[in-house]
Amino acid sequence: MHKHTKRPIDLGYGGEHHYFSVPALEEAGIGKVSRLPISLRIVLESVLRNCDGKRILPEHVEQLANWKPNAERHDEIPFTIGRIVLNCAAGIPLLGDLTAIRGAVMRMGYPAETVGPKVPVDMALDHTLTVDYHGRPDALRLNTELDIQRNEERYRFVKWAMQAYGGIRLFPPGAGILHQLNLELLAPGFLTKDGICYPDTLVGTDSHTCMIAGLGVVGWGVGGIEAEAAMLGQPVFFLTPDVVGVHVSNALKPGVTATDLVLHVTEMLRKAKVVGKFVEFFGEGVASLSLPDRATIANMAVEYGATIGYFPVDEQTCRYLRQTGRPEEKVRAVETLYRAQGCFGAARRGEVDYSQELELDLAEVVPSLAGPKRPQDRVPLDELKTRFTEVLHAPASGGGYGKQAPEPQSTPIAGGHSPRDGDVVIAAITSCTNTSNPGVMLAAGLVAKKAVALGLRTKPWVKTSLTPGSMVVSRYLEAAGLQAPLDALGFVVAGYSCATCVGASGPIDAELEKAIMDRDVVACAVLSGNRNFEARIHPAVRASFLASPPLVVAFALTGRIGVDLTTEPIGTGSDGSPVYLRDIWPSQEELAEAYEIAANPEFYRETYAEDIAARDPNWAKIPQASGSLYPWEDQSTYLKEPPFLAAGLSESSLQPIHGARVLAMLGDSVTTDHISPIGGIKNSSPAGIYLANLQVAPVDFNNYGARRMNHEVMVRGAFGNLRLRNLMVPDVEGGVTVHQPSGERMSIYDASVRYQEDDVPLIVIAGQEYGTGSARDWAAKATRLLGVRAVVASSFERIHRSNLVGMGVLPCQLPANVKAADLGLDGSETFDIVGVDDDARPRHPLTLLIHRSDGSTTEVPLVLRLDTPAELDYVRSGGIMPYLLSELISSSSAAAHA
Repeated sequence: MHKHTKRPIDLGYGGEHHYFSVPALEEAGIGKVSRLPISLRIVLESVLRNCDGKRILPEHVEQLANWKPNAERHDEIPFTIGRIVLNCAAGIPLLGDLTAIRGAVMRMGYPAETVGPKVPVDMALDHTLTVDYHGRPDALRLNTELDIQRNEERYRFVKWAMQAYGGIRLFPPGAGILHQLNLELLAPGFLTKDGICYPDTLVGTDSHTCMIAGLGVVGWGVGGIEAEAAMLGQPVFFLTPDVVGVHVSNALKPGVTATDLVLHVTEMLRKAKVVGKFVEFFGEGVASLSLPDRATIANMAVEYGATIGYFPVDEQTCRYLRQTGRPEEKVRAVETLYRAQGCFGAARRGEVDYSQELELDLAEVVPSLAGPKRPQDRVPLDELKTRFTEVLHAPASGGGYGKQAPEPQSTPIAGGHSPRDGDVVIAAITSCTNTSNPGVMLAAGLVAKKAVALGLRTKPWVKTSLTPGSMVVSRYLEAAGLQAPLDALGFVVAGYSCATCVGASGPIDAELEKAIMDRDVVACAVLSGNRNFEARIHPAVRASFLASPPLVVAFALTGRIGVDLTTEPIGTGSDGSPVYLRDIWPSQEELAEAYEIAANPEFYRETYAEDIAARDPNWAKIPQASGSLYPWEDQSTYLKEPPFLAAGLSESSLQPIHGARVLAMLGDSVTTDHISPIGGIKNSSPAGIYLANLQVAPVDFNNYGARRMNHEVMVRGAFGNLRLRNLMVPDVEGGVTVHQPSGERMSIYDASVRYQEDDVPLIVIAGQEYGTGSARDWAAKATRLLGVRAVVASSFERIHRSNLVGMGVLPCQLPANVKAADLGLDGSETFDIVGVDDDARPRHPLTLLIHRSDGSTTEVPLVLRLDTPAELDYVRSGGIMPYLLSELISSSSAAAHA
């Protein structure tokens, strides 16, 4: 097959190159690849190029080349990616897991080099900073210093890993958000190895890795568990996907932002049920979308449930590569390669076969927000006041806040303000979704400039912050004269990092927070992020709204949500006149003028030519251990050798389950924020009690994110979200359950300990969309360490299902016509899951037996959501780590005897 498809190509520089031609397959009669969605052609190129007759077979190439848009999906694709990107949240634990595997390999007598990256890896420490300081000139310096102080032990481990494992490029704290770095710097357009050039492909340990699909790169987020396999040279196996084509027409109206567009798309595609599918944008309207606008849409594929939202490489792609300082010869080579592969430019209607086609009329998009609890719940700006009032008074059972009467008058706190429902207490320009887009960032600066000129000021109870995704943002805001007015309104740069969007909003005024909690006020946050799940942004914030950066500024000025900015004043100017949003909103001409200043390639070249690590002396002071194996410290409360290769966790999970109890019974849309430990560690929590018993003072508890490499802390924090609703205890929120048969209420962790001491297997039961949200490995790791053998749910989000598989937990799906809520469970039941053994097939049928307290038994059919043979191999080994260890030992032994 290679003989027919390997061809020379003249890239115009760098000597002789070859490529594996996808169109050549059709010439040879192997599939009608010219009808394939362009995203699948990129995947097909990888399968073709890596076809070795061992792991990747000719039939894999033929199956994908003959993809049918509406066929049954049972074939797996072995996708060999070109590179990997790691954020610190999952990347540091990944390095810990890798080090645990290396330790096991070395104890068996094999060399340390057996375990190490087989593809290029980039890592950014971008999830550690918290907005402790804000609205002051030294906020950036103080937050950065505190970041390194808090995470010094973790960073010592990272520094050790950089010298222990070759092929990892590190971006230290303050360098920016991984996805924005990927877009502006890391993505090379295409990759070259041994004279073969091929499209850039990747996976990353953050769910928003899919942002890079806006640049025409096929890449998406996986859990660190799955990324370990890819780093060690394993293909990423996934079920052949459906591809939904979104036909784009017309153009956005003046005054409508890319954020409005992505909220529109998120609502639209959630309704279309694209979970686990590829989405590809096509049609004439695609050309009107700038690359940053495309990246904004691609970023939130996770929020609309797709694996990727793909935009093919075209003239806009090349324009962006030039604007961000990529060499001209490389940009021309990108166009040459993608044209040769038949992958340049968005398809027109009728040119490509899609599983389903949807319409996106850009002219229909209107200014919007999303909230108060989910990113797909779009609210048009002119309906916000009415909608918020409705949700405020709706019962909790209907997703509301149950406020029945007008708020009583209450005593003002310091500053003369009495907090009330709908107050905006956090306004944050944050996250990769929008800070990567100069259009909306410049719009925010222009709104601030006009507001300051008219005498408007931010309300004193609003905590404002600006955390750009890269230092380039500051370069162009300053050059356009827009950072100063942002500073004047409190939007001072607080860090170059994920912050408020990931829950690291930091403290609000203590007196204000106490008043909010004491008076049960529905306080609000407005942020330019991608997620607004309950309890994510701040413990005192119950309603969070996603909005464009300019609208974030506007709501900081109003200080409340319950206002119609399309008809009501935003405030009063210095001359006593009312000021409306239309008075401070930038015109298209003003935006274009600012963009001319911002679109300077030198900003990117100069910024990324710096030695970013050398800028911060605090980073340089962190000591670096040496050697092939990390010197684990028994007394450390931050770093412990991962336990996932222990004997009890290395046995096949493909066994029947008998006599199980339910640890938690959950509803729909349970997110990984609900499951995985996040946020601060409370004194009274199992994790807090554990740390206190080790003589750690509460002031030094830090947060779960900082302690991700201490499994003892993390397992104690699982299912501990203060907004978790376990239906076994319907009158309580938080990580509480009922132990059976004693009937005692206790923490989920304490119950799991009791069950494990008595050798009682556990299951979790949940509704639709289980595991929505971030690619949090610990949502799956902690589930396994709690003794949960299986999760029975109505449906699963893609990444969390994969993570459960990687930890050897069986994802079992109910039939479409059976809802978890209809099973009539109260938590007193025992359960059997039968029909599973080592001979199970992908999507094997199982049976759930529910044994009720009255002696009756109910049978419910299940589908074992192991979708590919590779996933069966993982759980047959007890999880992906034991599987990788056995593979490494096997290949090392074979090499030694060769």
